Amino acid sequence: MKLSPPLKKKYTKEQMKVMEALRRAYEISFAPITFQVSRLMVKFGILQMLVDAKNGLTMDEVVAKTNLSRYAVQILLEASLTIGTVLCADDRFVVSKIGWILLSDPMVNVNLDFNHKVTYKGMYHLEEALINGKPEGLKVFGQWNTIYEGLSSLPEDIRKSWLRFDHFFSDNAFDEALQIVFSYRPFTLLDVGGNTGRWAMRCVEYDEQVNVTIMDLPQQLEMMKENVAGKKGAERITGHGANLLDENAPFPKGFDCIWMSQFLDCFSEEEIVSILRRAIASMDNHSRLFIMETLWDRQQNETAANCLTHISIYFTVMANGNSKMYHSDDLIRCVEAAGLTVEKIHDGLGDGHSILVCKKN
Repeated sequence: MKLSPPLKKKYTKEQMKVMEALRRAYEISFAPITFQVSRLMVKFGILQMLVDAKNGLTMDEVVAKTNLSRYAVQILLEASLTIGTVLCADDRFVVSKIGWILLSDPMVNVNLDFNHKVTYKGMYHLEEALINGKPEGLKVFGQWNTIYEGLSSLPEDIRKSWLRFDHFFSDNAFDEALQIVFSYRPFTLLDVGGNTGRWAMRCVEYDEQVNVTIMDLPQQLEMMKENVAGKKGAERITGHGANLLDENAPFPKGFDCIWMSQFLDCFSEEEIVSILRRAIASMDNHSRLFIMETLWDRQQNETAANCLTHISIYFTVMANGNSKMYHSDDLIRCVEAAGLTVEKIHDGLGDGHSILVCKKN
């Protein structure tokens, strides 16, 4: 398996001592409890109280600052002490480095909220999802084939958490991505799976001449129209409704660039090839197709790779049952099988995105 140098160093040789491995194994066995305790330490404001207190707080002082019973505070603090998010000396609790990161890191906060609201209950059905090839956990929210069909109907707090997660990981790569795409001077751009239109808005803001068409499910396009309404440049954004899983649904023609951001990870390899073949049918020899994904094997630290392979499990249980965050070799194989050539790969955009620039063979 091909891996970036940092990942190869981490994942090809055993590095743990026996006692450290034992500790990690037990942490895994209690991981759901660790997650909920840590989430509530943030939600109840206890970690923030400890950060704000110069010399930390005693257990009784924490009780006095919350609406919780002493029993509840004791349960949380003692568990957090052994989890490693707090430390205790002379009966005073302070936040550890792990606790500080849990509280203050924006990406950790987004992940924590997403996994509690969107994935946690559904994860109980992982075994069924792996066996059946369907998102069996999605039934905790409704009876849809994929989460995308039901996104507009999800409870508001669930939908907001999903969108916040989705936007966080794409938005921080957009500045660099715009420079790459517009170096090809497109006048027309097809945004496939454009969701709420955030990329389309960035495009029309970046270039006053470009026209963007968003190709997505009809219910997604309604969300997009609401989101862009009244904004400068919105008149240069149009929608094209289609179910990308329908092999008979053609791509509209006449676009200089086709853009797919965090899109192909929503499909199986067979579905990716089908989608790309239909995209090729709409392209001419001057067109370029841009695929922006977080490819787990091209990450420059193992924390990022760990997050991405875990996000794959969300796709298995909640999203569609058959897709994942892809290894670059797998995605490139699909691209080439469809009839495209990868002209160039840009790595390290935002928090670990890559862009594959593709042309017709």
